[in-house]
Amino acid sequence: MGDGGRGGKRRILVVEDDASLRLALSDRLRREGYEIQVATDGDQGARLAAAAEHDLAILDVMLPGKNGFEIARDLRGLGIETPILMLTARGEVTDRVVGLEYGADDYLTKPFEFIELLARIRALLRRAAPAQKKKALPDVVEFGSLRVDFRSAQVFHNNELVRLSSKEMQLLRFFIENEGVALTRDELLEAVWDYDTMTSTRTIDVHVARLRQKLESEPNEPRLIFTVRGLGYRFGT
Repeated sequence: MGDGGRGGKRRILVVEDDASLRLALSDRLRREGYEIQVATDGDQGARLAAAAEHDLAILDVMLPGKNGFEIARDLRGLGIETPILMLTARGEVTDRVVGLEYGADDYLTKPFEFIELLARIRALLRRAAPAQKKKALPDVVEFGSLRVDFRSAQVFHNNELVRLSSKEMQLLRFFIENEGVALTRDELLEAVWDYDTMTSTRTIDVHVARLRQKLESEPNEPRLIFTVRGLGYRFGT
């Protein structure tokens, strides 16, 4: 896999023979800050992918020349571990199984919403990135009237025990680990729910609302979990 792209950008290879979809994908992904290389058929895509200079490869299944399954199989045979996201108009379970067995990491059926594609891309890049050291947290942290004891997994607000669900606790911990950082809903979804396809970003809003009710003195005027308009949330006093 590449080094994350020139200038720190993540590099994505898009192998798609449909010109309109290829243009739409490359334009949207560039606007998201990715460096994009494109291939219009399977043979060209296989050559570019084999160079192993990308952080992610998006492969259409039905391509002129080599198909997406064959490209994935050949890459894995070469020992190239670049994450692969397969795109296909098919929806049969057998096709998804074949793609995964040939080495694909994820599978998205056309037509799809770009927001879902983007979330899956972020999840694959996150999993493939070198393990980053999480912020070292002390056993007990305090933020004003909030005290969190990670040893006992207990949370206190104004010295009163607050009962949190396991997901609420995981969400709170992730917030604290990323104190002061504006986090997107997709990032929260990936980190806490591991991009469960049955879970929507609306779930994030519901859990944040519950945390505010339990942890904020004035839930309607939060002093711990702030909304970042158009993005997501930020934790910090």
